[in-house]
Amino acid sequence: MNVRTDRDDVNSERIFRGLKRGGIDFVTSVPCVKLGPLLKLISDDPDVVHVPVTREEEGVGVCAGAYMGGKRPAILMQNSGLGNSVNALTSLNMLYGIPLLMIISHRGTMGEKVDGQVPMGKATVPLLDAIGIEHWSPDPVDSEDRVAKAAATASRERKPVALLFDLEYWRCRS
Repeated sequence: MNVRTDRDDVNSERIFRGLKRGGIDFVTSVPCVKLGPLLKLISDDPDVVHVPVTREEEGVGVCAGAYMGGKRPAILMQNSGLGNSVNALTSLNMLYGIPLLMIISHRGTMGEKVDGQVPMGKATVPLLDAIGIEHWSPDPVDSEDRVAKAAATASRERKPVALLFDLEYWRCRS
């Protein structure tokens, strides 16, 4: 059983403020329990177009189209979906220089209670490194700035970048 806490909301608000500061105005998402409060903030913002999708690679493609239409896109997903997205990220975004901010709930890390999350949790950072996607794992205190800076990096360098928010991020209140 997952229990929502105020910490989830506080840390979600930090990410949300970073998205706004970074100029993100288009978001696709695949549901994740850790991203729930953030998805609510995004859905309630009339200045952000939110498109829920069924698979991560679909979200990457929809974001690419939004970018071509003048939007600044981001995708919110769990790290289990990163494996589904590799082809779209490399043969679409990286090949054609399409920026994308990836907000990733990094499951399978220290304290994970679902065994099935652990293998992809261990593979996430090596996978991002292998396909050349720059990534960061911000602390809660730094997350607003890091999200805004990552959005700027994606836009300026016209590439996908990833922010990983592990279980400790969602537990921490600082």
